[in-house]
Parts: sequence; C-alpha cells; structure tokens
Amino acid sequence: MTIEALNVIFVLFSFKVIACNLFQKKTPNFYAVNVHTEAVQAALAQHKEEKLALPMPTKRRSTYIQSPTDTHTPPDSSSSSDDDESSGAGLQSPDSWLDSGPQGSTSSSSSSSSSSASHSDHRSPHAPQTHMHTHTHSPAPHPHTPLPPHSHSQPVALAEAFAHAQIGVPVSSRVSTKIQQLLNTLKRPKRPPLSDFFTDDQQEIVEVPRPDPNTPRPEGRQVIPVKGEPLGVVSNWPPSLQAALARWGATQGKSPALTALDITGKPLYTLTYGKLWSRSLKLAYTLLNKLGAKNEQVLKAGDRVALVYPNSDPGMFWVAFYGCLLAELIPVPIEVPLSKKDVGSGQVGFQLGSCGVCFALTSETCLKGLPKTPTGEILQFKGWPRLKWVVTDSKYLTKPSKDWQPHIPTANTDPAYIEYKVSKEGTVMGVAVSKVGMVTHCQALTQACNYTEGETMVNVLDFKKDMGLWHGVLTSVMNRIHTVSVPYAVMKACPLSWVQRVHIHKARVAVVKCRDLHWAMMSHREQRDVSLASLRMLIVADGANPWSVSSCDAFLNLFQAYGLKPEVICPCASSAEAMTVAIRRCTPLPARAVLSLGGLSHGVIRVNTEDKNSALTVQDVGHVMPGALMCIVKPDGPPMLCKTDEIGELVVNSRAGGTMYYGLPGLTKNTFEVIPVNASGAPIGEIPFVRSGLLGFVGPGSLIFVVGKAEGLLIVSGRRHNADDLIATALAVEPIKTVYRGRIAVFSVTVFYDERIVIVAEQRPDASEEDSFQWMSRVLQAIDSIHLVGLYCLALVPANTLPKTPLGGIHLSESKQLFLDGALHPCNILMCPHSSVTNLPKPRQKQPVGPASIMLGNLVAGKRIAHAAGRDLGIIEDQDLVRKHQFLTEALQQRAQTDPDHVLYVLLNSKGTAVCTATCMQLHKRAEKIAAALMERSGINTGENVILLYPPGIDLIAAFYGCLYSGCIPVTVRPPHPQNLTATLPTVRMIIDVSKAACILTTQFYVKILRSKDASASVNIKTWPIIIDTDDLPRKRPAYVYKPPSADMVAYLDFSVSTTGMLTGVKMSHAAVSALCRSIKLQCELYSSRQIAICLDPYCGLGFVLWCLASVYSGHQSILIPPAELELSLGVWLSVLTQYRIRDTFCSYSVMELCTKGLGGQTDALKARGVNLSCVRSCVVVAEERPRLSLTHSFSKLFKDLGLSPRAVSTTFGSRVNIAICLQGTTGPDPSTAYVDMKSLRHDRVRLVERGAPQSLPLVESGTILPGVRVVIVNPETRGPVGDSHLGEIWVNSPHTATGYYTIYDEENLQADHFNVHLSFGDPHTLWSRTGYLGFVKRTELTDSSGGRHDALFVVGSLDETLELRGLRYHPIDIETSVSRAHRSIAESAVFTWTNLLVVVSELCGSEQDALDLVPLVTSVVLEEHHLIVGVVVVVDPGVIPINSRGEKQRMHLRDSFLADQLDPIYVAYNM
Repeated sequence: MTIEALNVIFVLFSFKVIACNLFQKKTPNFYAVNVHTEAVQAALAQHKEEKLALPMPTKRRSTYIQSPTDTHTPPDSSSSSDDDESSGAGLQSPDSWLDSGPQGSTSSSSSSSSSSASHSDHRSPHAPQTHMHTHTHSPAPHPHTPLPPHSHSQPVALAEAFAHAQIGVPVSSRVSTKIQQLLNTLKRPKRPPLSDFFTDDQQEIVEVPRPDPNTPRPEGRQVIPVKGEPLGVVSNWPPSLQAALARWGATQGKSPALTALDITGKPLYTLTYGKLWSRSLKLAYTLLNKLGAKNEQVLKAGDRVALVYPNSDPGMFWVAFYGCLLAELIPVPIEVPLSKKDVGSGQVGFQLGSCGVCFALTSETCLKGLPKTPTGEILQFKGWPRLKWVVTDSKYLTKPSKDWQPHIPTANTDPAYIEYKVSKEGTVMGVAVSKVGMVTHCQALTQACNYTEGETMVNVLDFKKDMGLWHGVLTSVMNRIHTVSVPYAVMKACPLSWVQRVHIHKARVAVVKCRDLHWAMMSHREQRDVSLASLRMLIVADGANPWSVSSCDAFLNLFQAYGLKPEVICPCASSAEAMTVAIRRCTPLPARAVLSLGGLSHGVIRVNTEDKNSALTVQDVGHVMPGALMCIVKPDGPPMLCKTDEIGELVVNSRAGGTMYYGLPGLTKNTFEVIPVNASGAPIGEIPFVRSGLLGFVGPGSLIFVVGKAEGLLIVSGRRHNADDLIATALAVEPIKTVYRGRIAVFSVTVFYDERIVIVAEQRPDASEEDSFQWMSRVLQAIDSIHLVGLYCLALVPANTLPKTPLGGIHLSESKQLFLDGALHPCNILMCPHSSVTNLPKPRQKQPVGPASIMLGNLVAGKRIAHAAGRDLGIIEDQDLVRKHQFLTEALQQRAQTDPDHVLYVLLNSKGTAVCTATCMQLHKRAEKIAAALMERSGINTGENVILLYPPGIDLIAAFYGCLYSGCIPVTVRPPHPQNLTATLPTVRMIIDVSKAACILTTQFYVKILRSKDASASVNIKTWPIIIDTDDLPRKRPAYVYKPPSADMVAYLDFSVSTTGMLTGVKMSHAAVSALCRSIKLQCELYSSRQIAICLDPYCGLGFVLWCLASVYSGHQSILIPPAELELSLGVWLSVLTQYRIRDTFCSYSVMELCTKGLGGQTDALKARGVNLSCVRSCVVVAEERPRLSLTHSFSKLFKDLGLSPRAVSTTFGSRVNIAICLQGTTGPDPSTAYVDMKSLRHDRVRLVERGAPQSLPLVESGTILPGVRVVIVNPETRGPVGDSHLGEIWVNSPHTATGYYTIYDEENLQADHFNVHLSFGDPHTLWSRTGYLGFVKRTELTDSSGGRHDALFVVGSLDETLELRGLRYHPIDIETSVSRAHRSIAESAVFTWTNLLVVVSELCGSEQDALDLVPLVTSVVLEEHHLIVGVVVVVDPGVIPINSRGEKQRMHLRDSFLADQLDPIYVAYNM
C-alpha cells in the first residue's frame, strides 16, 4: 500500500471519569472509537440545524492554480516529518474531547466593529449633488458597464445608479446575494466578546482587561521537585563512548553494529564493530595528520567539524561521528543542503558560524550530489561560512602508523558534540552536549530501558539528532547493540518496513514516532505473517504529544493479534536542551488523565465531568530519568514553582543534558542556568535547571504528563491553545477528499495587539472548489465551537508548495514568513476577522455640540478664529483695464484689433510637433464663423445652452467663444470614447438632458458617432438636439457680437462628475470669469511675453479655465498638450518643457503618475536626449482633493537628476462652488507640511505631531490662497467658526465663486444651503459658500507677500467621500494608502462601504497567482492601522478602478459596478 492509501481515521479510545478522579488505570479492553470525531461532528451538527449559508468566494477560473501532476509528486497523506514540530499533524483524530460550546461558530458571529457602522450610501447634508438626480423625465441608459483595462474611464452617473444607493441593487445580482449571506452570518448571536483592550481616544490609554471571576485558578499546594531513581554504578561500564567502541572493536570485532537498508527496504550492508572501530581510527588519524600540506596539523582538539550525510547513509555518519570523537574534534551534524535556496539554509549557516565551523565531512556520493557552480566548485550556500569539504570514504583515508594511538580521555565537561535545534522563529542553534553529559545520558537510558549486550534495535528516526542519535548511535554502541536503521526514504516506499525488520531480526527494541505507527496500521494488510512478540520496548519518541495516546492505543489494538504486548509501548518526553526527560518503563497499566480543555486554556488542571466532548485525554510518559531532578515552573516570567494543579514548563537538573547554546551565551543563561524560585521569590536552591520546552504536570506516583510544547503554544486573548490540538480538530472534519493529512501548518501572527491563529493546509489536486470551501467552513465552525477561539485565517495551498524540512516535514517558521510576506500563493482562503478580533476599541458616541460651547472653546480660551485670505485683487489701480475686460468676448476682440498676429495657443501632438496654432485674429475669426452658424439656425435663441463636444484642442476654444459671441451659454462635455460607447455615451446623453441643451457643436467625426448604430445600442439617437458640424462652416460674420446686459449673467456651465460619482453643474457668471482670470494673472504673473504649458483635460474646473480662458484674458501663450498624447509618447510633456524653456506648467495627477511610473527608471535616457527641467519654476497639479504628497515627492525625486527643483512642484485646490481657491503661483512662501495624528482625525479633531510619530499623517499645504479669496473653517453642524488648527468645513468668499447649481428644478433650499450662507456667529454679514471639504488653517512662522505671518490652508478630504464607521470618520485615501503598501503587487486600490461592510478593491499588477495573497495582507493592514475590519476584499485587473479626468477615483461608480456584477474580478473574498 502506498502513502496515498494511508487515509483512514484513527481508532480512538473513550475513557470515563470515575467519581471525579482525574487519573485512571485502563487496560485496552474498553476501547471505543472516534471520540474526538464524534465531538467535532456533534459541534457541526448544531450548525447544520441552523442552516448557516456562508458566501463562497468568487474566483476567476484561471486563478485556480493547481500543481501539475507530472511535475509534483503527491505529498504524504500522513505526517511526513521526522521533526517534532509536525508529529502531531500525522494524527487524524485526537482523543476524548473538548468544550463544544453551543454559543456559535466562527462564521456565525458578528463583529463589534460593524455595530455602529454607517451605510456607504450616506450623503452629507452638504452634498450639492443630490438635486442633480431628482428628475425622472429623461430616460437614461443604465451606466453599469465594465471599463476597458489600462484606460481612464469616463465616469457614468445616471439617476438609476444613484437610486441603487438608496434602495439597493437588483435582487438578481450575485454579489448582493452573497453580501446578504455574509450579513446574515454576522447578525447571528456571538459569544460574549472579551473586554476591550483599550479605548481608542486621543491619549490611547491601554486598559487592563478586567479579570473574569469564573476563570479557573490553581488551588493546590506548591509542587516539590521530583527525583528520579539513583543512577546505578555498574563496574564494567566504559568511562567513555570511545573506550566502549575500542573495547567492542577489539573483543567483539565481528559483532554487527549497524545494518543499513536500501530504498526497497532490503539490507544493503552490515557494519561490524571491528570495521566501525578501524574506519573511525583511520578517519581520526587522517583528520589530525593528513589534511594540511607537509603533514601540517590543520585541525586540533576542540575544533568543530560539520557532518553532512544523507539520511540514507547511516554507516558513513557513524564512522564520521566516532572518528571525530577519537580525534577529540566536536562533530556538528547538519542536514544535507539540496539547493542554494534551501528552506532555512541561512539559519543553518548562522549555526555553523556561531559554532566556528570551517571543515565539513561528507561522503563521495553526497559530495557529487551537492549543488555546484559552473566551474565545478561546491556552491557557497546563503549565509554559510566558507567551508573546506573532506570526503570520508575508506579509499581516501590513511591507515595510522603503528605507534599512533588516539587519546581517549576520561569524560569531562568539554563539549563532545553539538546537536542542532530549530526554534519556533526558525533560528537554528547548536546545543552543546558535554562528554560527561553524553556518557551519563547513555548510562541513564541503559538503566531506564534495561539495555543488555547483543540486543537488536530497529531505529526509524533521524540518526543525526534527538532520540535517533541518543538510542540508535550512542547508547547502542555503549551496550554493543545491533542497530537496524530504517531511513525516511524506505518508509515512504514501504511503510511497513520497520515492522518487517522487527520480525526478521527478532528485535527487542524499536524507536519510532506516532507517524510510523500510523503508517504501519494503514499497510498491515499487505503482509500478515509478521510477529512483534520479540519486542520488549516500543519507544514512541513523540509520546509527549497529547494526541499520541490515540496512535498508541490504535496500534496496540490492531497489532495485539501479531504478538504485541500492551506493556511494550513506552512513550517518552525529550527535548534538545534537556535530552530525555522521562520515559515509561514497561508497565501493564499505563495511566491516563482526562482533562478539561477549558481549564487547560487557562493553564490549570481540572477534571472533566460535564461532557465527554470537552475533555482531553493524555497518557503518562513514565518517570523522571535516573539521576535527574525535575520540577514544574511557570513558562512565562520568573521561573516560579507551579502549584500541583497548574500546568507549567518541565525543568530538569541532570548531568545527562545539554550545557549551552554554543556561541550564544545570552540565550544559554535563560535556558540552561535556571534557578527555580518559590512563591515569595526566593531560590529553592543553588543548582541550575535546564528548560525542556515541554508543558505538563506531575501526576500521582510521580508520573509525568505532558500536554504540549512551549513552542507550539498559541496564546490568544490570554488563553493558551496547542497547535497540535487545532490540527487534530481540523483533521477530524472529513479531510480525506480535500487536504493531505500530514501537510498542515498552524501558527499565530500578531495583528492588532493580539495573536491570531492561522491554519495552512495543502489541498489535493482533485478537490473541487465547493468541497474545499465546505471543508474550510466546517473547520472554522468546529474550532470555534470546541476550542472557543476564532480562526483568523484558513488557507489552502496547492500540493507540495509548503516549505519542507530536510526530512519532509513542514517548515513552520518559513511557512509563517511566506504568509506574512504575501508569498504563500494559496488557491483557497477564508478570513474570519469578524469573529477572531474581539478587542476592537469601543465605537465612539458622538456628543451634540452647540454654538455656545464652540465660542467657549475657541474664543474665550484665546484661540484665533481659523481664517485666511489671499492678497487684494487691486481693482482700484487698474480700473480701466478691468472695465475693458469685463467680458471675455471684449478682451478677445480687443486683442484681435491691437495684436492680431500674437499667437495665443499652440496645440502639440505626441511627437511634440505643433499641429495647430491660433493667433488672436484667427481665434476671433473662427469664433465669428461659429456664432454666425448659431444665429442663423432657427430654434437656437439667445441664452440657450449649447453642448461643445470636441477633443482637447483649439476647436473647443473657438466654439466656446463662438457661443459667447452669439449669446448662447456653452457647456463643455468630454466626447464619448469611440471604442467604449456603452460606458461613455450615456454620460454625454445625461448632461445634454440635464442641461436641456438646444444644440450640439461638434466635429464631423463625432457627428457620425452620435448617429451610428453602435450609439443606438446605448442611447436613443433619435432625440438628439440640433447637431452642427463645425468642420466646414462657411466664412460668415455674425450680424453683431452679443454683449450681455449685466456681468452677473451666466457665461458658461461647468459640469463635472465628482469623486462620489455624482454629476453636478455650476453656473459661472461673466463677472466670476473675469475675476478668476484676473486672480490667476496676478498669482502667476502672466503677461503677453510669457509661455505656459498645459497638460490637462479641458472640460471642467480650473483645467477648462487655464485651457480656454486665461490666455485670452492675460495674453500669454498656452502650449496645449492633450493628456491622451502622453499615452502614445510618455516623454512628450517633459520634452516640450525643455524645448520651449517653459517656466510654468500645469498638469493633472494622472499625467504626473504616468510620468512617474513610466519614466521613473529612464532618467538617464531622458538626460541623454537632452531633457532638462532646470527651467521649470512651477509645476502645478490641478486637483480638487487632498494633495497626494507621496506622488509629488516621488515625481520630484525621480526627476531631480534632470534639473527639476524640489520647490517647483505644488498643487491647487478648488471645489464645485469655487473652482480655484488655492494656487501656489510665483510669490509667497513654499508650501508647508504639517503632521497630524490620524486617530484624532477620525474624531474630527486635529492634533499636530512631530514627523515620524506613530500614526502620523503628513499633509501639505494646497498652494497659496488666490487673490480676492477668503476662507474660514466652520463646524459643519453648528455653522460656527472654529479655532486655528481645528478641523472643520472650508467655507469660501470670493468674487469668482459660482453663482449656483444648474438644475432642472429650482431647488431654493439646496441653493441656500451651499451658496450665500451665513456664519451662526462671529461675522453674520459676510456671504460664504460651502466647499464640502474638511480642512484646517494653521498660522505658520513664514512671511507672506504682505509681510504678515502666512496662514496655510490644509485640505483633509471631501465630506461626501468620508466613511462613517464605528462612530468615527474615515477618509478613503488614508485606508487606500495603507492597502497599497500591503503588497508589492497592488497597483491601486479603492474603498467604499455597503450595508455596514467595508469593501476594499485592489488592482493586481502581478501574476494572478498573487491574488489570494492580498486578502490576509489587506485585512491585516486595515485592522492594524485603522482599527477596521474589512468585510469584502475584491481583487481586479489593472485599470478597473474608474478614474476621472483629474485622476480622482470614482468610488461610487466602482461600488455600483461591483454590486451589479460587472467588474469581472479575479477574486472576491467575503470575510467572516
């Protein structure tokens, strides 16, 4: 039978608690089966009755990456490890079991985090957009269409989309159905959460959890040290192992010492004691005399030498080990390195370095198999010191001269050998064993196991360390025992081989692990004619594992018919530091302890009398070793003696044990020199004890019981859980079809002030998605119900992908590191933060704040009102110019008359070539043609709205002035994308409908598109208003140029899609346009001889003003670079700046990001092409959001080598009510930076901190306030001003503020709420407009242009965008910044909320294999940095997150697309 067939459930045993007695003696006649499996199934049955429907993750099929069967062999179906860490993983079912709490399951609990969360469709009362979608007249097509990857999407915002925000998505949506399932699970009753660790207030005070009065506490007396039987003195015992070998080599030379097996399990060779002695002697002589030139002695006594031998060659290892002992060298056995990237290779190098190893002994066969460089030299392994390799095959050894004899000293305290030990963190340390310790340990084992000369032993364990070395190499030679070594490779091929060897050799002793018992049981049908009657001891090396009892009992139950006697099974407890701690002598009645798991989790021993499923049955591991003294101390803190009913760490005092971690004195003191103290803190003596790392207690009759290892302990919320227990529970949930039994890793990770449990298992290639998810869900429920602890993460990885130890076990620390690094590449994952994270801060309860308290807090306390103002517009000194340029049409006409040939605009293509220019006269003439066409067309009257549908260029500018000349009101609209009409054309239609446009001005190309068949699939093309093609208009002049009767009349409408996905239009009057252009002229010092370069979309906001208006007003020349040209040639913008020697340039964040990502690594090539940015005085990013500090800093640093000044880059700030509030310009101080505590921001407060402070958020000033602009910071609820450096809404007063919103219906109440509002106190007469943005004003030490102290305006974020969660206000950009840092493969991210759940969408720029790695990293980083639990993680392709022309994310449009199943995500994870 092969390993794959070894997948049946262990036979378990049931034990009854008699009269509340903790310990009991049982014979194997009362065994029942599957007690633990019954416990698990009983817990799961409760959930079946509740019909819990968990939402299954959504996965694109290509993401499901399985290991190809032709390149991967299936891993062992049971534990394949020869290491202690994985021994428990080989057990299908543990013994009688655990607290099966009926309170709920992992997946059926709701997070305390979502109780106070607000809906994502929450709209601030200040949201101006609401009224844009109240109309129901115009039937607009549905906007939910997938966006093409790798392009900026045109945001689509229709009335139906916003209706979803209020009433939910259609019930047909698969996503909304799954989210409803998730919400149903989170609403279910949850067991009472633990006390909050701290209250998340400004001081971040950490509270000590209140003790639970029902927590069990130890009540017994203090333990007294337990003494082993005296170590007998036998007269003929040799004084050392070298002496023993010399004796047997001389007197019993033909006696067999070792039999090695080939891969088929047949004897390969037998090494006699005579051969072992002679070869060891040769090797010792060679090492001391033949390694150097001219017989120079290179190695001397006490030097450390590495032993590198495979597990299949015990003979060579024996010779090398004893050869080193005879040469008085210190052997350091290590595993054979298989490749340069071996798991843990660097840690092995650390051990070799700390031990000062310079030579490595190996066999010729092994040396040939080591990885080599192209020149044939042995590869220099990562982290290893440079080694000299010595081949120890007999043909390379020199026979010693007759007068040479090895020096065999009496055993002393000098190190004899160094055994490697792997810590929980993966560190490899060398435990030094002294010569006297080695001999004493062999004597103690001989006495405890009653070894006699000439016996035969079968050793299945690794002979390089632990029990395999102590019994199979050392004690066997001490007693002239014949050892039959069964290597791991033979066990994989023939699991019954060790039983066959016992039968054939009539072996008296066998040294095995539970894994080997399990394999033998699964294969016993293959050979029935075996007998185990010869065995007097079956030593179970990992018998200290709590679940070994089931293995031992099941093996005995099966093989009693083959002659196995009950008293033969002898479990033992050991560790690398203390060596053998205890071993059971042959006894017919082993002791059992039935313990309450609830008590164990609190570190106390309690009898389980309530429920058989809540018990853990452990077996004794015998008595303390002869000559040893043992006591139990607390595992944490000072080594205080435990009480008799308390679980503690076993510490041992004995000559037979390790002495130190070689080369690590600090760690040595804490482990090998422990002095236990009593309750008062006084030492109990002066003799040092050694920590064994085993957790247990002393039972009646001084029997030792072990319940786990300190390294396998997972302490969650103050309670202890054993990793092996959790593995056993997972394996009891019918794993046969889903995972490999021996390939499960359990570890904990620190997330949000506590440890969180993670389980990773290898999934079978033939397991279906549904089976895997079902198994994971049941494991979560079982562990939650039985252990009363929630799993944080359960992941399944493809077969053979977990890192392995040299003997096939799971490398736990490396697996954990892969998980933390996001390199585990799971094929299925289930996160459960809602149930496992129970220590979130309490949700904030907002307190109403009235105007009186605002006054008291800010004014009476001496705070300055937070206001700031730009310099004066200076109207008086320049009245004539202002009067002449009251209307832009007049300005253009005047320039056409006075300076007709002055070039106002130059349009460039992707090659930097001018494709079109416009002088003042040319622009005037083209505007007149368009005005004449509008005036001649019937049905178009003065004052009606006209849609301008043009690509970025001079045609758009001419059409704009043509509308003004004719008295029409222009409305600029981004034209639809020809390749994506279904996504972009509905927005065009919506603006046309909302604006009630009478006409569309466009080019011939777009006329065809608007009337095409493709367009009819998206909109009703029969209802377009009048369409005028302006490409071939006749040269006509209008009868007159329209002059508005008042400057307060509307000049144009500015429509824009906000970041929340809302379409809003504002009315800009002629007076506002003139004031804005004048303000920009003053701020940027613009005049006719100046040139500026503009790389912006010209359809709304400040981008439109700079593209179309500013040059006509100020007379400067604008170099126009459409952003789409950058996609064809990334370097065109920077090249133009160099070519034209531009001093001032304006761009968007999209342009800056394109250059940063696309050209960041090409600065040398750009420099070679002559790109020089030293001429740039100001590079201004036009935006309506918080400045993106990381992007602007990256841009400055990347292009510093091209001469770009770090002071040049700055930002603007505007909003819908006022499109230009701040612009850095050429005067004024550099933008200042403030560092704000993020916790205080969530509480709507500003707390300034120092740079580098924890949880600090850097904010940069959004440019200097424009001339004529005044701002004040206002409490949005009370409408009263706040103090300096206090957070509030930014209100603005300016002559260029928009007149109001453009709506179909006149909604006076909304108009009054955003425009022309008054402060509730302070200055009740000034009219202000509400921007809808949160920010603060901070008076700096800098001096402004007027000579006074500079007031800096810091924008924090839009009120409409904020997420109200747990009573706190979160800004999406902060969460998204954390998410983008979580993994290298996250290109971009966006967050939104839906029905109280936080949804994170991440664009994956790497392989789809990385998709599932993002889920735990994203969940953890948001939890750590923002104290929020992510409800849904969505992984999508690059370019899916919609972005508007300013580079701002359209989060609400993304939300609607997600809920309508239109994102085609790579993976969607619903966190439980």
